[in-house]
Amino acid sequence: MKIPHNNRRRYLTRTIISILLVPMVSLAATSCATQQETPIERALRIEPMLSSAGFQAVPGDTPARKAQLQSLTPLEIRFTPYDGKMHYWFADPYHCKCIFSGNQEAYAAYVRVWDHQRITNEEEMTAQMNEAVAQKTMTFMVSPADEIFY
Repeated sequence: MKIPHNNRRRYLTRTIISILLVPMVSLAATSCATQQETPIERALRIEPMLSSAGFQAVPGDTPARKAQLQSLTPLEIRFTPYDGKMHYWFADPYHCKCIFSGNQEAYAAYVRVWDHQRITNEEEMTAQMNEAVAQKTMTFMVSPADEIFY
């Protein structure tokens, strides 16, 4: 059975886009899953968000503070009740060697900042993937190799 010329071109275009898109999506997912961030990279990613949300950095500049910094779970936001309210902290013994300390309002602001950053990153990744697909499609469409398929 012979496929009409226009349908053949559409079929080839769809096939090539599918062939290009599936590996790109799986490669992006794999690279995200396998790329492990170092403790310093994690600190550098999270600390600006904490600062902008209202957390205060308390340096580990005394023996007592250094000991406390080393005893806390590193690079994780933790909380504890204090004076009837929740108190949040983030210990960084790797980069700033400090403890970021905040109240409920600061934590709520951090969650908003983090959410905004996540959405921005997702939109950026989607735009990059769309750009790559568009470039591959354009490359195929302007290719002089069309005569080969006739």
